Amino acid sequence: MATLGIFDGVHRGHQVVLGATVGEAEDAGWTSVAITFDPHPATVHRPDEHFELIASLTDRLERLAATGLDAVLVLEYTLDLARHTPEQFARRYLVDALRAGLVVVGEDVRFGWQNAGDQHTMVRLGHELGFGVRIVKDIECPDTGRRWSSTWVRELLAAGDVAGAANVLGRTHRVRGVVVHGAQRGRQLGYPTANLLADDLGVVPADGVYAGWLIRPAHAPDDGTSKRLPAAISVGTNPTFHGVERTVEAYALGRTDLDLYGEEVVVELVARLRPMVAFDGIPALLDQMADDVARTAELLGVPAPQRSDAARAATSPGAGAPAGAEGA
Repeated sequence: MATLGIFDGVHRGHQVVLGATVGEAEDAGWTSVAITFDPHPATVHRPDEHFELIASLTDRLERLAATGLDAVLVLEYTLDLARHTPEQFARRYLVDALRAGLVVVGEDVRFGWQNAGDQHTMVRLGHELGFGVRIVKDIECPDTGRRWSSTWVRELLAAGDVAGAANVLGRTHRVRGVVVHGAQRGRQLGYPTANLLADDLGVVPADGVYAGWLIRPAHAPDDGTSKRLPAAISVGTNPTFHGVERTVEAYALGRTDLDLYGEEVVVELVARLRPMVAFDGIPALLDQMADDVARTAELLGVPAPQRSDAARAATSPGAGAPAGAEGA
């Protein structure tokens, strides 16, 4: 039993097709396999264009596994692979490689050279090559009537609507990256952050401040606390301090003891609190950051931490701005 697609984000529409694949396989006593591709075809055909994935390959594979599939075949997408005709692709991978008895695809399936193959092509090839085909009709969002799609997810994230994106995805949107050294601004202000370079993370939502979660890997050093930490998350260039490099900065609420440099972490974005703005001075910035932290705690249902000594010192009368103080 097989299905195929890029499955970027593994959104609710993908989940219907994948669920049908798993269900058909279980009923027949067969193995369920999804074929997917890496890198994304857009990066191969249009290498000069900047293209970002909704989910990294690691997250895509985790989400595909969560649907109950028995296996995932990741094909390296190259120009040579792209030149396969629909018949060549079906024969090589669906028949010779997987010996598929049934292929489950959505109405929008495209495969083969220049996406020449569609659902009708798949049905014809099934007759010719000896496998059955099930076409899963597009499923629409009951509230809007719009079909679930990766394009819709991208639009919502571009608007900063991470809650809306989560509705389409069926889960909270996340980005994954390695924590890098920043300017140490947050640490001086009592809000140390895990800094990720936005260019390396895939689809990052619009600039702003978000409530969410900072997730450390299972193999991270055990400090006796959860590896899933509530976090206030800043996305942008720190306009208060005239920053130019776009980053994702996650402050784990109440934690000033974490040393995450070099760790690969996941940042989940639950809700947008406000847009990114520049503040007139450190006290105003810190007052807003304290409010962001309190609202984050309320939204996530966790206790709000007290201001750190560094934050209180920075807002005391006569306090100057720390060198490179962190902005939001």
